[in-house]
Amino acid sequence: MTPDGAAAATLRELDRDRYFASLFLPQPSRAPIQALYAFSAEIAAVRERAHEPAPGEIRLRWWADALEGEGHGDVRGNPLAAALLDAIAADQLPTAPLVKLIEARRFDLYQDPMPDLASFEGYAGETVSVLYQLATMVLAGGPTEAGDAAGHLGVAQALVGHLRAFGYNAAHGRIFLPWSILAAHTVREADIFAGRSSSGLEAARRQICELAAEHLNKAKAAVRALPRLLRPAFVAGPVLGAQLRTLSAVADPFALPPDMSDFDKLARMARARWLGW
Repeated sequence: MTPDGAAAATLRELDRDRYFASLFLPQPSRAPIQALYAFSAEIAAVRERAHEPAPGEIRLRWWADALEGEGHGDVRGNPLAAALLDAIAADQLPTAPLVKLIEARRFDLYQDPMPDLASFEGYAGETVSVLYQLATMVLAGGPTEAGDAAGHLGVAQALVGHLRAFGYNAAHGRIFLPWSILAAHTVREADIFAGRSSSGLEAARRQICELAAEHLNKAKAAVRALPRLLRPAFVAGPVLGAQLRTLSAVADPFALPPDMSDFDKLARMARARWLGW
């Protein structure tokens, strides 16, 4: 399998929604952006694969060394690493944001709660928004003014993702949503880890849903102001909006909300690609 094929396969396996979104990117931009997305998915998967922080740290260090030209052994023997390095070279992409993505993902390896909203937004910016920004650079062939669209959609996506995964993370002793918001509503860690809901948790969840909606609305306005060339990078927006509406209607914060079908996701993305978000 070619490096590009390996990147597409990794993305399809680890992050199906981003894989769907990548299908609406024009060629020849699709392959390098899929490599970026697959790299991000691989880094996000380290937490589940490593089980313990130490091996996770080693794996993250391997990727950082590969990006910084200090890799040990045949880095290009890893097809995903080869695809990523090819994308960086072909599109003259900066490696520093990708190294920061790796560093931000170190948080995932430990059990500390996300302290506050500012910390969450920084984490989302370095792990999600950066992908939108780099995707627009590939589409444009250089730097773009897509920071607002990338920033707001990245935070919205991270909030929606962690609202959806709240029960799963709680069962594993992790709190990714901003603890300051939960604490302000008198939510206790012990109740979260025990899977016990409360009026405080419900209120905190509503507030976080409202924050996600605010970021989505700002992202939508920012995307509409972008050149048409860049808008295919943001076709996931309508899907996130639909997922957020479902979240808002589900009473149990620990339950995994029902997701839409693959066909529905593709249809929403197609509409965003051709008719606008």
